[in-house]
Amino acid sequence: MENNGKFTNKWGFIMACVGSAVGLANVWAFPYKLGMNGGLSFLIPYLFFVFIFGRVGLAAESAVGRKYKSGPMGVFKSVWKSRGNEKVGKIIRWIPLIGVFLLAIGYTVVITYVLKALLDSINGSLLSTDSNVWFESISTKDFVLLKEHLLLVIIVFLTLAYGTKGIEKTNSFMMPLFFILFILLAVRIAFLDKAFEGYKFIFSMDVSKLFDIKLWIAAMGQAFFSLSLVSTVMVVYGSYLPESEDIVHNSTITAVLDTIAAMLSSFVMLPATFAFGFSQSEGPKLIFVVLPKVLQNISGGRLFAVILYIAIVFAGVLSVQSMIETVAEAITSKFNNLNRNLVLVVLMAIVLMAGLFLHPIAKWGVWMNFVTIYILPISAIMGAISWFWVMKKEDLLDEINKGTKIKHKNAWYYLGRYLYVPMALILCIIAIRYQISF
Repeated sequence: MENNGKFTNKWGFIMACVGSAVGLANVWAFPYKLGMNGGLSFLIPYLFFVFIFGRVGLAAESAVGRKYKSGPMGVFKSVWKSRGNEKVGKIIRWIPLIGVFLLAIGYTVVITYVLKALLDSINGSLLSTDSNVWFESISTKDFVLLKEHLLLVIIVFLTLAYGTKGIEKTNSFMMPLFFILFILLAVRIAFLDKAFEGYKFIFSMDVSKLFDIKLWIAAMGQAFFSLSLVSTVMVVYGSYLPESEDIVHNSTITAVLDTIAAMLSSFVMLPATFAFGFSQSEGPKLIFVVLPKVLQNISGGRLFAVILYIAIVFAGVLSVQSMIETVAEAITSKFNNLNRNLVLVVLMAIVLMAGLFLHPIAKWGVWMNFVTIYILPISAIMGAISWFWVMKKEDLLDEINKGTKIKHKNAWYYLGRYLYVPMALILCIIAIRYQISF
C-alpha cells in the first residue's frame, strides 16, 4: 500500500476520520432531532455525549488499531488472545465487518439518490417539477438509477485505488470544501424572511425537557453513531496513524468538527423550513422533498441546489470510502498476495449489484433498519467491552499516551470502562428492544 499504509500527517488522519463520521446522520437526522427535542435542550446533552465519546470511545478505537497495526479482523483476535480467548475474538470479529459492508451497500443507494438530485439540479429538472413527484419517480421502481449508481461506485473506487495516499488526499480536499459549501448555504438561508425564527428555535431552552430521559437517550444515540463508533472504520484509520500523533487530541478535534458539520446542517435546514412554514422532517423526505421546495422559492435556488447536493455527495462518498476501505483492509491483510485494486473492484461490484435491488425506498428502509438496529449496535458494544474490559489496561494506556505531552492516567481509562461502556450497552439494548434506528 502507498506510504507503507500510513497517513503522512495529522491533518490527513483527522480529515479522514471526519470524512467517515460526517454523513447523513449530520445532514438529515441531527437537524430533525434538534428541532423535535427543544433546540438547546437537546444540544446540551448532545455536546456532553460527544465530548465523552470523542475523547474516550473514538480515541480507544484509533488506539487499538494503531497498537496492533490492523483493522477489526486483527484487533479483535489480538485483544482476546491477550486474555487467552483467541477463539472468541476470531468469531466476533466477523460481526462488525459484515455490518459495515451491509451498511456500505445501503448507504451507496441513498447517495445515488443524492447524485441524481445533483445532476437534475444542474440540468434544472429538479426545481422545475413537484418534488414529491420527482422523488416518487426515483424511489418506487427497481433499477431506475442504474447509471447514477454505477457512476457513484466508480467515483468511490477511484478515491480508494491509491491506498492511504488517495484516502488522505480526497478527504483533505472534499471535507474542507463540504464545510465551505454549507457555510455558503447557511449565509444564503440567513437572508430569507422569517429565517431568524429558525435560529431562535435552535437556541431556545425548555428546562423541563432536560428531565426527559427519552431526550437524553436520543442525544446519546445521535452522538454515538454520528462518530462512527462501531468498531470498524476508526480502528482501520487508527492503524494508519504514526506513533508520534496524539490520539486523544486528534479524536477530540474530529468530534468537534463533526459537531460543527451537524450545526451547519441545522443552520441550513431549520431556518429554511421555518421561513416557508414547512413541517419538520428527517431522512429522505427532508433532502429530496422539503429542501427542493424551499430552493424553488428563493432567488438563485438552482445554484444553491447544486451547492447543497455537491456537499452531500462529497460527505457520502467519503463515508462509503471508509466502509469499503475497512473491508478491503481485512481481506488484503489476510491474503497478502491479493492485488488490492482487484479486491476493490470485486467489492464495488458486489455493492453495485446488491444495491440495484434496493432502489425502491421501501426495500432500502428494511435493509438499513436491519443493519442499524441489530448489527451496528452489537458491533459497538462488542468493541467497547473488548477495549475496556478485555484488553489489558496498561496496553491501552501505553498506546493512548504515545505522542502526548500530558499523560492520560486511570481517570481516562475508568471513564471509558465505567461510563462509556455502560452507555454503549444501554444504546444496544434500547435499539434492539424498541426497534430504534439511531
